[in-house]
This record gives sequence, C-alpha cells and structure tokens, in this order.
Amino acid sequence: MKSSVITFPGSNCDRDMDVALKKFGFKNQMVWHNDNELPKSDLVVLPGGFSYGDYLRCGSMAAKSKIMQSVINFAKAGGLVMGICNGFQILVETGLVPGVLLRNRYLEFICKNIFVKIDNKDNPYFKNLDKEVFEFHIAHNEGNYFCTDDQLKEIQDNNQVAIYYCGENGKTEETFNPNGSIKNIAGIFNKEKNVLGMMPHPERMIDQSLSGEDGSLFFKNLINNIK
Repeated sequence: MKSSVITFPGSNCDRDMDVALKKFGFKNQMVWHNDNELPKSDLVVLPGGFSYGDYLRCGSMAAKSKIMQSVINFAKAGGLVMGICNGFQILVETGLVPGVLLRNRYLEFICKNIFVKIDNKDNPYFKNLDKEVFEFHIAHNEGNYFCTDDQLKEIQDNNQVAIYYCGENGKTEETFNPNGSIKNIAGIFNKEKNVLGMMPHPERMIDQSLSGEDGSLFFKNLINNIK
C-alpha cells in the first residue's frame, strides 16, 4: 500500500507520520506542498504542525498550496485522505469536511494524552477495530471544533462524527472535553467517509516508550482495511 504525506512550510509532525506509516507496512512518499500532482497513493495524509506558522487562520494558507487541488481531486474521486491536527484544520479550510476549528476554550495551548471514543466503524479507518476507546495525544491551540446547528444536525444524521473526547470508561461527558469542542467532537468525516479529520495524534502512540501503543492498533487496522 502506498501513502503520501504532504509537507508544508512549518509542518512538524510529517516525519512522525512517515515513521508510523512505514512501521506498519505503508510505502510512504513525502510530497512537497509546492508540487502540482500527487504520486500514486492509496492514502494521503495532511500532518500536524504549524503550516505557515499558523498565520491568518490555522490551515488557511496551506489550503491554498499548489498540491491541495490534487488532494481535493483525489478525495472527490473517493481516495482516502486523513488530516491530523493542523491537517484537520486544513481540511475544514478546503471544505472537504464541515465546520471550523476555533481557539481552545481557555485560550491555552494543550499538550497531553486524552481518551477518545469511536462513534462510527462503518468506514475504512475504524472498521474491524476490536475496541472503542483509545488513548491518543493532543497538542494544539485551535482545536475547538464548532459548527452551526443546521450543520450539526446534518453531521449527526449522516453519522459523520468519527470520534468523541471521552473518559477512560468511554463516557462522553463535558468534563472530558479538553478544548470546548461542540458535543465533545474530536474528529469528523465527510459524507462519503473517505475523508477523516481529527485533532488527536495516533502517530505519537506507536511505541510503549512513547507513552502508549493505541496508535499501533489504529495503523495496523488501517492498512489491513485498505489492502
């Protein structure tokens, strides 16, 4: 399986994602933001980091990069596109997933491990996973997911919520919401479920020495689902 990770000026998790993908069997390619075309890929990843220094709105400048038209075309043709953290911010700026990402509720940068609950397994990303609650890492200043009431109804009606922030027991209570996201939403699909945006970093949880291995379960499952 071939994957492509897009590197933007200011990306700082592109190499982490490259290591994670290769560890679990992907033949990964690093793609520069100024390239015109994607190489042949089964999965495209927009990584975390601070593309263009997070000037203007986070992800807004990266969304206008040359490579993004090829990414958009790939997604609209049914290709798998995953945006992590800043990559999620880029996805909402392109309109590939609905909503916006605002400053965290208390206007503070958050860097810690959290738990998330998978809400929808009827997709290539989470299908066949044996458990529902995962421990991942977050590191962001603008991870507060928001959408209008009409958008929220449509998202829920279409089962587009991918993951919720939760406690270790799986309860999605407000007390486990780290950033103020509406309804504890940590990740969203497009309607077709081939595009996934989420704030947590599974690539940071692929080794016990990195404080956990729940990310390993995610990547192993992902490559098996798209073989």
